[in-house]
Amino acid sequence: MRRTAKSNRRKISTTVSPKTLSYLRTIINEGEANTLAEAIDALVERARAAENRARLERDTAAYFEGLSPEALEEESTLGAALAHSARGLDVDREP
Repeated sequence: MRRTAKSNRRKISTTVSPKTLSYLRTIINEGEANTLAEAIDALVERARAAENRARLERDTAAYFEGLSPEALEEESTLGAALAHSARGLDVDREP
């Protein structure tokens, strides 16, 4: 997990349910975080990433729904060409 300088952190005081505290401690025990603050930050990062993915999916769907049939066919052709050229490419291993 990325470390944040202490000077960039803001102190808050809150209460959580026992179930939430247990989950936060699980995140710490699994090595995803060292402190409760880091565990909360990790969960917020995950939630933000999920929201961003959902927004991208909605925006992408809206884009394609708004295309003319001709433009949609051109997008499909370009997508097929890209998929063909990317075959065998492992994007997770590329620098």
